[in-house]
Amino acid sequence: MSVKSKTLALIDNAETLFCEVLLAVFVVLLFAQILARQLFGYSIAWSEELSTYMFVWFAYLGAVVAAKKSAHNRVTFHFAYLPKIVGKSLLTFADLLWVGFNVYFVYLSYDFVFNRMNLFWKSQTLGVPMKYIYMILPIAFTLMSLRILWNLYVSVFRGEELLDPETAAIQKIRKENEQAKA
Repeated sequence: MSVKSKTLALIDNAETLFCEVLLAVFVVLLFAQILARQLFGYSIAWSEELSTYMFVWFAYLGAVVAAKKSAHNRVTFHFAYLPKIVGKSLLTFADLLWVGFNVYFVYLSYDFVFNRMNLFWKSQTLGVPMKYIYMILPIAFTLMSLRILWNLYVSVFRGEELLDPETAAIQKIRKENEQAKA
């Protein structure tokens, strides 16, 4: 694998890797907090607050990863009863509405974080400016919009069918069962 392809793969999976690191760290922090409290009668005050903020970042970046994998919940069963072009057009329209909402939310959250938020708001225990905590909002919704637009490009212009991981796994199992019966 070349350096260029490794770099592109790292960039493509940046949200996933960051989510994995966040999950591992906040679980370890919470475990350490539980051990310290139960075994030593000592509370690590900053660990709960940091874990909470890490969980918030994890949740928003997890939504980005779900958008990347086309794994957000949708009601699509009724598209099977429509002509394929109509179903694809409706999904494309829905995704464009989603991107429109995200862009508007990026605008609102950017305005809140950089223009309206008091510079002196700090987290209670850590003393970190809250701007850094809330910065996940414009970041996540921007990344989500980029992932949705990329998926639209792949499905509309390249003609590839994007399946969420569960649907792909179900189709694989069905195909294996059909081959086993034959």
